Amino acid sequence: MDSDVARLAQGERLVAAAELAASRGDLRTASELFERACEWARAARAALAAGDHARALPLAALASDDETAATALQGLASTDQPTLLSLGAELTRHARHGWAARTYEVAGAALLAANAWERAGDSLAAARILEELHDVTRASRVLETALRRDPERGDLHVALGGLLLRHGKPEAALRVLQRVADDDAHKRAALSLCLPALRQLGLIDALAEATHLLTSMGGATTSDPETRSAAPPRARLYGRYEVVREVASTATSRVVECIDVVRGERVAVKVFSAVGAGPSGRDALARFVREARVLGQLSHPNIVPLRDVLPHGPAIVLAWMPGGTLEARLTAGPLSPVGAAEIARSVLQALGEAHRLGVLHRDVKPANVLFDEAGGTRLSDFGVAHLGDLSVTATAGVFGSLAYMSPEQREGRPATTASDLFGVGAILYEMLTGRRPNDDATARPRPTGFHRYLDARHDALVDAMLATDPSVRPTDAFSAAAAIGALAWPAEVGARSDDAPRARPPASVRPAPTRLDPGLVGEVARDTWLDRPVATIALGETTLERASAFARAGDRALQAVLRIDPSARAVWLGVPTGTVLDRPLEAGERERLARALARLHAAGVVHGNVRRDQIVMGEDGPVLLFSPAPDGAASAALDRASLAELAR
Repeated sequence: MDSDVARLAQGERLVAAAELAASRGDLRTASELFERACEWARAARAALAAGDHARALPLAALASDDETAATALQGLASTDQPTLLSLGAELTRHARHGWAARTYEVAGAALLAANAWERAGDSLAAARILEELHDVTRASRVLETALRRDPERGDLHVALGGLLLRHGKPEAALRVLQRVADDDAHKRAALSLCLPALRQLGLIDALAEATHLLTSMGGATTSDPETRSAAPPRARLYGRYEVVREVASTATSRVVECIDVVRGERVAVKVFSAVGAGPSGRDALARFVREARVLGQLSHPNIVPLRDVLPHGPAIVLAWMPGGTLEARLTAGPLSPVGAAEIARSVLQALGEAHRLGVLHRDVKPANVLFDEAGGTRLSDFGVAHLGDLSVTATAGVFGSLAYMSPEQREGRPATTASDLFGVGAILYEMLTGRRPNDDATARPRPTGFHRYLDARHDALVDAMLATDPSVRPTDAFSAAAAIGALAWPAEVGARSDDAPRARPPASVRPAPTRLDPGLVGEVARDTWLDRPVATIALGETTLERASAFARAGDRALQAVLRIDPSARAVWLGVPTGTVLDRPLEAGERERLARALARLHAAGVVHGNVRRDQIVMGEDGPVLLFSPAPDGAASAALDRASLAELAR
C-alpha cells in the first residue's frame, strides 16, 4: 500500500483510498479497502479484476451481485476441491445458500450441494441431485415438504409425479399429478406424465380421456422421457441395474428391486447411504467387502446368493427373494412348531458354513431371514453389521435388533459364533410364542405355554440357545441344528386354551425416557441400554446443524455425536477418556487434529473454539470436543491458526 493510499485509509476515507489504489493498478489493496468500507460489490469487482476469484465470489454473493459471482465461480472451475469446499462453507455461514450450492456442485460435493439447495428453498434442484445420487426416498421427501408449504405449485407436483413414475410407482405418481389445477401453467406437463402412468395401470378409459384432453391443449410435452414412450425407460443403478421399485429404507441403507440387464435376472441392490469418510468408516467398509467376497465363493442352499460387491457404491447385489422376510410372516400370523423348527435349522446350517470360513453374521434377526421362490429359507446380510456403526446416529441400527442381540454384544464385547446362535434362539422363541425374549429367563414364558404338544425338552433347548453365558449355548451351529432335528415338532398351530391371543411387538423399539440415568440435559449420564457414559447438550436449531456436521465429518479426533433425541430435545455425545491438553501439541497430534478440522470444514461448519481446554488427550491421541457455537468471530482460517498456536 503506497503512502497516499495509506494516509487516506488511516483517515477512514476508505472509499477514496480504494479508488486511488484501483487507479494505480493495486487491485488487491483496492478490494480490501472497499471491503473495509462495506462496499461489497466494488470489493468483489476489484478482486475479480485482480484475478482473485476465491475472494471475489463470497464478496459478490454478499452484495447480491449475481453476474460477478457467476463470473468468479466460472473462474474457479479448475480450483482444487478443498478450496471450493471451504468457499462453500463460508457462503453457508453467510446464509448465501444458493451460491454455496453452486460452489459445492463445481467441487463435485453433490450431497452438500443438495443440502444447500434445500436451504436456499430450491427444492427442485435439491431433488434433482438426490435422485442422481439414487436417494429417491429423500428426493421425494424434499418435494413433499415443499408441497406442504406451497400446495398450489404445479411445478412441484410435476417434479414429484415424474420422480415417482421413474421409480416404479405409477399409482402414487397419478395421485400427485391429478392435483395440478386445470388453470395451472404446468397442467400440460402433468397430463403428459399421466399418460404412461395410466397406461402402466391398464386404465384404458381414463387414458383415452386424458389423451383427448392433452391433444386439445397442444399435445404432450417433451421435457420428460416418460412422455415420449409407452414403456418409460427405467432409471439405472451403477449402469446395469434397472430400478423396479424401492423395497425398504433405513438410516444406513436402501434396498432396491432391480433387473440386471446383463444377466437378465431380478436382483436386490442394497445401497449403503451412511458410510462415513473417516478411518473407522473405511476400515469397516473394507472388512465388509472382504467378508462379502468370501461368502460370494460359498454356494449354500440356505444363504442368499451374492451376485456382486460394489465398493464404490458402496453396495451389494443379491439374488431376488420373492417370498419376502420372516419378519413379514411373523406379523401375518403364528407359525407351526414344525415350520419354526425347520426355519431355525436352515438358518443354523447357513451359519455353520459361514462360521467354517471364519465369518460371523452379527445381526441375525427376522428381517434378515428371507424366502426364495420355492419357499426355501435363506439367510442374508452377512457382515453388514460393520456398516451399521457408520450411521449418523450411532445407535440407530440397534433399536430394531436389540431383542436378537446377544448379551455380550450389548455389553460391547466382541461377537463370537455363540452370539449368532443367540440370535437364532431369539428367532425360534418368537416363532413359537409370538413374543420377543426378555433378558430375565425366569420371568420369560416358556414355549410349552403356547403349544399343546411341546414338552420340557423343547423349553430346555430354547433356554440353552438364549443363555446369558455363551459357554452354556450349543458348541456350534451344526450342533444346535442337530439338537433341533432330534426333537419331534408338531405341525398343529394351537395355543393352550388359557392363553389369550398375543400381538407381535412393533418392529422397532424406541428408547424409553428413562434410558439415560440420570438423563438430565447438560450432565454426563449413563446409557443404561449400552452401559456407556453419554454427555448431553440442549438441542436447538444451531446445535442440530452443528451436530449433524460433526457426525458427517466422521473423524475419530472429533468428539462423537451418538444420537439426536428430539423427544428430550437433546444431543448425545460420546465421552472421551483422558486428560485436558496441558502441553504443546506434537507434530503427529497436530496433523491428526488438522485432518479432523478439514473434514469438519468440508461438512459445512467451523469449530470456533480450538483451545487447550477443548482437547482431551486419550490413549488413541487427541480428541477435539464438540462446540455448540463458535466463540465470537470464527472462520476456517482462524481454526487453523488457533491449532498452530497450540503446537508452540
